[in-house]
Amino acid sequence: MEKNVRMALLFDFFGELLTQKQRGYFQMYYDENLSLSEIAENEGITRQAVRDIIMRTENILEETEARTGIVKRFTEIQADISVIEGYLDEIAKLNKSRFKNGALLDLCNRISERLQFLKY
Repeated sequence: MEKNVRMALLFDFFGELLTQKQRGYFQMYYDENLSLSEIAENEGITRQAVRDIIMRTENILEETEARTGIVKRFTEIQADISVIEGYLDEIAKLNKSRFKNGALLDLCNRISERLQFLKY
């Protein structure tokens, strides 16, 4: 997974554990795509101080994930949902071509609705 995507996902799950300053610098760097120098200039601190805060923030997010495994499990569940959706499509196609069973189609649709609820 690309670092920026991973950091965004970790932030979505664990951002509330950070201080307001850590969240702000992290968002400027990752969401607003500001450079360390731009953030430093805007905040009136050194580039190195910004880097240290962002690195510390990344470490907090990574360590929290290492302890909890929540993001890993989330991504595994999302992958499983995609696999199940593929199975549902196969069942629906098979039903349409062979069985034409309304009850089976209804069950496929209900399962699909529940999977959409579980996504993201």
